[in-house]
Amino acid sequence: MMTSDPATLLLAVVAGALLGLFFFGGLWWTVRRGLTARHPALLFIGSLLLRMAVAVGGFWWVSDGQWDRLLACLVGFLVVRLVMTRWSRSRRDTPDAEQAGEGRHAP
Repeated sequence: MMTSDPATLLLAVVAGALLGLFFFGGLWWTVRRGLTARHPALLFIGSLLLRMAVAVGGFWWVSDGQWDRLLACLVGFLVVRLVMTRWSRSRRDTPDAEQAGEGRHAP
């Protein structure tokens, strides 16, 4: 069992962050579009399948069968999740969002 060098692990963290941006950015886009979509169920299901396929495929490709790369990729993914969660909460609490009719709909 071989461990990866630090440069490879750093690239895995960056790849995980990019996967996280795609996944959580796509989720944010889907929720915003789903409010006005003609067929929201199709939008949500299609988005979920696409985001999951890209994320799982990306994790599989980046890890290349090595647990340390997989863990590094997961770290990048989760860091983006934390950042996107805080970012979306700060956007939700702005006065502009409430004036546009996007106030708090659910807790």
